[in-house]
Amino acid sequence: MGEVLSQNEIDSLLQALSTGELDMDEMQNDNEKQVKSYDFKRPAKFSKEHLRTLEIVFEHYGRLLSTNLPVYLRKNIQVAVVNSEAVTFSEFSNALSNPVILGIINFTPLNGNIIVELAANLGYAMIDRMLGGQGNPLDKSREFSEIELTIIEKIMVICMQLLREPWRNVVDLNPVMDRIETNAQFAQVIAPNDMIAIVTLNIKIGDVEGMMNVCLPYFTLEDIMDKLNTKFWFSTMQKDTDENYQEYIESLIQRVDIPVKAVLGKSTVSVSDFANLQIGDIIRLGSKVDSELDVYVGNIRKFTALPGASKENYAVRIASVVREEE
Repeated sequence: MGEVLSQNEIDSLLQALSTGELDMDEMQNDNEKQVKSYDFKRPAKFSKEHLRTLEIVFEHYGRLLSTNLPVYLRKNIQVAVVNSEAVTFSEFSNALSNPVILGIINFTPLNGNIIVELAANLGYAMIDRMLGGQGNPLDKSREFSEIELTIIEKIMVICMQLLREPWRNVVDLNPVMDRIETNAQFAQVIAPNDMIAIVTLNIKIGDVEGMMNVCLPYFTLEDIMDKLNTKFWFSTMQKDTDENYQEYIESLIQRVDIPVKAVLGKSTVSVSDFANLQIGDIIRLGSKVDSELDVYVGNIRKFTALPGASKENYAVRIASVVREEE
C-alpha cells in the first residue's frame, strides 16, 4: 500500500503545481519503466548466481586435479578457475581449433552430455610425461596417434571421475566417458543455438600452461538449476564427523599401491664375481633354509614369514607381525 499524504502535504503539492515548481510531464516520465532489449537468439538462461555457483563447484574440482594428477604425471600441477560465461554452443564450437581434445561425457543421471576441452599443448605434455619424458609440448601441432589417444583417454577418464565429489552437494553423479574426439565437427552433440555455460580452468604442468574448458548445456542442468545457487550450496554442506572422516581416509589409503618384498637373505660378493654370474651359479646367503624371512612394506620391516609356493608361484606365509616397538 502506498504512503498516505496528510492534508498539509496535499495542499503543498497543489500549490507547487499551480506555481509551476513541479511539472506534471516530468512526474509521469519518472514513473515509466525502463525498457530493456531482449535477444531471443541468446536467452539469458544462466544468471550470475548460477555462474558463480558453477565457479565454486569447479574451484573444488581444480583442487582435486592439482592433488590427484601429480600421482600419474609425477609433476607439479597448478589449477585455477579463470572465469565462467554463458554463450551459444555455436560460439564455443567455432572457436575450437584442430587438432583438439574433446571429452564427450554422459552426465548420468542428468540428461544429455557435457564436453571437456583440453588444450592440445597440455595433451602433448601429458603424453610426454606418461612415456617417461620431461613433459615438453610439441613445437608444431599434429594429429594424435592411436597410442597417444589411448593415453589421453586414460587421463581424461581420471579427470572425469574426479567430477563426482564437487557435485555431491547438488546431485550424485555417475559420469561415463562416451568418447574422445580430436575434430570439432564430430562433437556436435548440442544444437548450435542452445545456451551453454563455459567454465575455464587454467592448468600449469611444470612450465607448460594451457586451458581446460568445461561446456555445460542448459538442458543438461535444467533439472537442477534451482540448486545452483550459493544459498542452497552452503546450506547442504555438512561437516564430516570424526568417524566419517576416518572412514574416508581409510578408503583413500586402501587404494594406494605400495611395494611389498620378502628378503630371502643377504650376502657380500665382489664386483667381478657379480659381473661374471651365470645361470646355475649359487650365491650363499647369510640365513638358514628353515629361518623366517623379513617382509618389508615399503622400507619398513612389518612381518616375518616362511617361504613356500602357491600353485606355480613362489609365495610366503606370514608367521608374525612386527610391532612398532620392535
